[in-house]
Amino acid sequence: MEIEATSADRNLLLEMKGELDHHGARNALRELELSIDAALPKKLVLDLAGVTFMDSSGIALILRAQQRMQLLDGSLLVRNVPQQARRVLDAAGIGRLVTIR
Repeated sequence: MEIEATSADRNLLLEMKGELDHHGARNALRELELSIDAALPKKLVLDLAGVTFMDSSGIALILRAQQRMQLLDGSLLVRNVPQQARRVLDAAGIGRLVTIR
């Protein structure tokens, strides 16, 4: 799992590429935490266009991102979700908790 972070004006974009499974999510979660701590964003965008596979570990990462943004009084947007990942998110009802476009 690769994550490319771009930060400007308290907006943080994390572009994720690869498999967001148990192994990938562990490193991705660490990078997510470090990026949020460094940028202290008001808006976090997780771009999943490059995600080739996602399981429940990806759900945990998204919920952790949501939790961190709530602590910062910020917002989270998940965008460009591939079809397979979208099925996982829809099955878990994540769209009720997080904005997905």
